[in-house]
Amino acid sequence: MDRADVIIFGGGLVGLALASALDSSGLSIILIDPADPTQRNGAAFDGRTSAVSSSSMRMLEAIGVAGHLAEPGCPIWRIAVADGLEPGGLHFDPDDGEPLGFMHENRNLRAALQARAEAGKNIWPMWKSRVASADRGEAGVIVALEDGRKLHAPLLVGADGRNSPTRESAGINVARWKYDHQAIVSVIRHESPHEHVAYEIFYPTGPFALLPMNDDAGGHRSAIVWSVPDEDAEGWLSLSDEDFAAEALAVMGSFLGDIGMLAPRSSYPLGFHHAAQMTAQRLALVGDAAHAIHPIAGQGLNLGFRDVAALAEVLVEGARLGLDLGDRQLLDRYQRWRSLDALSVAFATDTLTRIYGAPGKTASAVRRFGMGLVGRISPLRNRLMSEARGTSGDLPLLLRGLPI
Repeated sequence: MDRADVIIFGGGLVGLALASALDSSGLSIILIDPADPTQRNGAAFDGRTSAVSSSSMRMLEAIGVAGHLAEPGCPIWRIAVADGLEPGGLHFDPDDGEPLGFMHENRNLRAALQARAEAGKNIWPMWKSRVASADRGEAGVIVALEDGRKLHAPLLVGADGRNSPTRESAGINVARWKYDHQAIVSVIRHESPHEHVAYEIFYPTGPFALLPMNDDAGGHRSAIVWSVPDEDAEGWLSLSDEDFAAEALAVMGSFLGDIGMLAPRSSYPLGFHHAAQMTAQRLALVGDAAHAIHPIAGQGLNLGFRDVAALAEVLVEGARLGLDLGDRQLLDRYQRWRSLDALSVAFATDTLTRIYGAPGKTASAVRRFGMGLVGRISPLRNRLMSEARGTSGDLPLLLRGLPI
């Protein structure tokens, strides 16, 4: 029977980050995922991108992932928020020399995290492996694979996504609802430089985000995330690139000049879910297995990375004290550390979505007045900027760029 300190179900961005974080401190990990990663190697850019907060980027550097990136992320030096194309918006500018975050192509993030995990001395990636059963008993966790192998560890971590079978099999209840919207994502080329500004433009039908990407040989690039009603999504996706670009230009305005499509368009349904608890007997949930939020503030992946940093710190410190890594005290500490923060961010993004989705001129005027007020109150503006950077609250060591 193969043994490790931790077994992770799920080899996505969050599962790979956790494996690397634990490996950096000498813990051993078995990572199980049914996917074949070789099918993704060398894949063309599919238009999917992620905003990685400055604190999350510190963690990726601390655990050795950043060195595997094909290119550095594009720094975000300003976030500009607007109610449609009306005047009276709000902007956030850091004054300490550190960007608010970095934009990355998802394929580059995935490749870097996979390369780091596969280079780990204490990580055993089991790709193309399927779980037959997982028994979380008093004495430990026993996982049986469909090929007959059996694995043992004190702790199981579910990093297996929104529809987590691990969460479901543990009987953990989930609060969830749909927004009846889909996010259309892609990347555009534009004439004028973006100057490292991320824009969030709100409309009653849904927000339009414009996010700076690194320039390439063809010129200036930005990613878009456009929230549209469910019934309209298929129509938007069926448009030609030229017609879709014309519609996007009408929504974002012409301040970047003419635009054109650079990548395929894809969409995914928008919803909210939050697990009633992030732990059970010898089990911890991370990332989308525990919570998923509206992409309005670009915090979904960063919430998962915050789970990673907190859980890694709890487990490494527990191991140094000689504790069983499935000990209830350790899991309770992780639960306390992460549950309130994750819930707070989730409800904040949900509230923003509903406030900015209210139609009418009066609602728009109130929103613009509120943004102007926030812009004049430095402590409140700084607090919101800290939330965007992921530097608020009790910050784990890795998010400060420090080893555990």
